[in-house]
Amino acid sequence: MVRKKNTEARIIWLLVCIMFAAFLAFPAILLLVESFQGESGLSFQNYVEVFGTKGFARALRNSFAISAAGSVITTCLAFVLAYTVNYTNVSGTYKKGVRTLAVLPMLLPTITYGFAIIYSFGKQGLFTRLLGGQMFDIYGIAGLLIGYVIYTLPVAFMLIHNTMGYIDRKFMVVSRVMGDNALSTFLGTVARPLVGTLAVSFIQCFFLCFTDFGIPASVGGRFEVVAGVLYKEMLGSVPNFQNGAVVAMVMLLPSIVSIWIIHYLERYNIRYSKITEIEIKKNKVRDAACGAASSAVLLFIAAVFAVIFIVPFVKGWPYDMSLTFDNVRYVFADDALTAVYGNSLYVAAATAVLGTLLAYGAAVVTARSTISAGAKGVIEGIASVTNTIPGMVLGIAFMLAFTGSSLQSTFAILIICNLIHFFATPYMMMKNSLAKMNLSWEKTAKLMGDSWIKTLARIVTPNALSTLVEVFGYYFINAMVTVSAVIFLAGARTMVITTKIKELQHFAKFNEIFVLSLLILFTNLAAKLIIRLLAGQKWKMRRRVKHEEDKKNIDRGTGTGAFVRYSAHGVQK
Repeated sequence: MVRKKNTEARIIWLLVCIMFAAFLAFPAILLLVESFQGESGLSFQNYVEVFGTKGFARALRNSFAISAAGSVITTCLAFVLAYTVNYTNVSGTYKKGVRTLAVLPMLLPTITYGFAIIYSFGKQGLFTRLLGGQMFDIYGIAGLLIGYVIYTLPVAFMLIHNTMGYIDRKFMVVSRVMGDNALSTFLGTVARPLVGTLAVSFIQCFFLCFTDFGIPASVGGRFEVVAGVLYKEMLGSVPNFQNGAVVAMVMLLPSIVSIWIIHYLERYNIRYSKITEIEIKKNKVRDAACGAASSAVLLFIAAVFAVIFIVPFVKGWPYDMSLTFDNVRYVFADDALTAVYGNSLYVAAATAVLGTLLAYGAAVVTARSTISAGAKGVIEGIASVTNTIPGMVLGIAFMLAFTGSSLQSTFAILIICNLIHFFATPYMMMKNSLAKMNLSWEKTAKLMGDSWIKTLARIVTPNALSTLVEVFGYYFINAMVTVSAVIFLAGARTMVITTKIKELQHFAKFNEIFVLSLLILFTNLAAKLIIRLLAGQKWKMRRRVKHEEDKKNIDRGTGTGAFVRYSAHGVQK
């Protein structure tokens, strides 16, 4: 039975490895080789040419500077939002609103951020007209900073907010009892445990800013960044694939370094043996200040995106502001635009289904099987690599690898690219969920004559349904908003909304752009609502079944239910 169990797990492991060997290792190796491909064979000629160009050196400096500045601002703002939610006495409704609004930008593609900034702060923008003049030039540093901060704020907020939930607050009481002042208490019991997370937040934000394409494509202007240079090299008027491959490899280096630094910073994480909930000390000044600061941040973000809900519903922005639904009707009457929306739904749904199976299969092997630690380490390594490669680099690698093949410009290549691109987070979600389940289930099932696969189907999978639903939602939403990778892979027949938005930009069709953006937003909102309801329902059902089983076992005074119920930190925890 042990041999059969290992055989089943090894088959799954082999399929996962074949998938990533064909669609991650092979394209990445081709990209590396292409970067060294010279006129007379392999050489450093392309690297010398690219680094010898003043424009590239300037774009590289710009990328580092603007990414670092945006990351610092974002981390500070995210800390304020998370602190308001976790360490103030503002109302519960307000805290829930902060948690909801802080992550809403994730439901829109980044290329839309730039157009929203243009229509908010441009020469004919909403706030320019309200204030009687343009506050700043949106093309360049200011526009990029605003876009990057809005783009990375949800990620930074979730990181810091999640960590704050695991800080033992009893040390705040201890600090005050020892006579520390408010600042010392804050630094010792809140800031110090967050040092690692704040550093990780900065690095993650830097990585996202450095590799993003959508925001520079819309408001970058003459302020060149590496992502813009890469796009011009690969899809410009005179494409240069060798130089483009060099730029892609350069873009990959900060990503690799950022992952290494994040792993290094894990040693600074503070782990508590027990989390104690205490009542937050009353402080009206603190609550008012944090509430006002959080409101200002969220209102600014809401104000930037307000134009998306206004521009498509007026006849002619900014001169004829009368209400009309003609722009919306035009989009739904245009077969090409509705087909693009259908393509996006198809690609997102297929990505979500296949991605959930892929993440679940990989996580089952590492968390619920007895294959060797080395084999499990291969999948862990794959997850780390996929978390490192930027979307643009992956898209270019796919373009080089599969141009001229039957996969070129097909839905299949878009779906596969999304599966690879977004694998790391769903895999970790599934692995963490499966690892927390009772590890004796497989042994018990084996004694009863069930195979490993039957145990997965009958016991493990039903208990993982809520996480499976969340993984499905993660893949679906990210596939709906991604642009960096698919911009190089979509064809005329397989174009999705985000690539269509880039095309419409060239024709200045912003009404259509905003209507399509609203379609993405409302689709993702509906998906999140459905997923939350399903995940919550599955969790309640699982808890109810567990409670009934424990009750029966307790009544008998035997079984694992009685042991769990009466053990230290039992079911209540």
